[in-house]
Amino acid sequence: MKMIFDFEGKTALITGGESGIGASIAKELASLGCSIIITYFTDTNLAETVLESLNQNGQKNLAIKCDVRDEATVNELFNQAKNVFGKIDFLINSAGIRSFDKPLADLCFADFKNTIETNLFGVFLCCKQFINQYDKDFKGGRIINITSVHQEVVSAGKTDYCASKFGVKGFSKALALEVAEKNITVNCIAPGMILTPMNEKAINNADYRMEQETRIPLQYAGLPEDVAHMAVFLCSPNANYITGTSQIIDGGLSLNRSKGSK
Repeated sequence: MKMIFDFEGKTALITGGESGIGASIAKELASLGCSIIITYFTDTNLAETVLESLNQNGQKNLAIKCDVRDEATVNELFNQAKNVFGKIDFLINSAGIRSFDKPLADLCFADFKNTIETNLFGVFLCCKQFINQYDKDFKGGRIINITSVHQEVVSAGKTDYCASKFGVKGFSKALALEVAEKNITVNCIAPGMILTPMNEKAINNADYRMEQETRIPLQYAGLPEDVAHMAVFLCSPNANYITGTSQIIDGGLSLNRSKGSK
């Protein structure tokens, strides 16, 4: 079968597209002809830098400030996007925050709420707006939700993060059933240790990174491009028959979580 990676005439909306995995996905899709809308939360300079690199490919692209926790802001995001592009073909929910890394006894409700609202509620709000653009005359689309290996395996001190990522996985599987008749596919990508700003310690501390990599069967941390390549595949016609799945990209890390069990 011939692999098809031509996205001329397609438009992707990528939340959290100003850095890390989101930015990498944006650049990969843009290099294949896709027009891009990236959202950012606070860092205008990062967003403008990414937008400048996207514009080198000659497509029309946008960077829009958005708080994915806020329904009115998300609604306005989609209104702006549709006014410019008419429709959005691909939604990639990449915006998210890391765990506060505190045991539950020390985790305040405001922090727990912030993780859930950003990582789970944001996915809900964006998916709802994306689906509502589809009617009987417009079918077909892709939703990709970036989760984590923590949708499958847990760590102490990460109740907030694990709850949010388990939630996105379950949400995505249920949504895949709901929208299948519209020919919309819904899949998760679950990264492991990827060298992004969310893993700043691993980038800046070589000893810490090497210690963490010993737990990965492939013995090295992944790059944002590793996740972007999967996102491109899931957006392509080659993935037409794939929905309701989670694609784990972790170098085998999650397989090692069972070591020591009987």
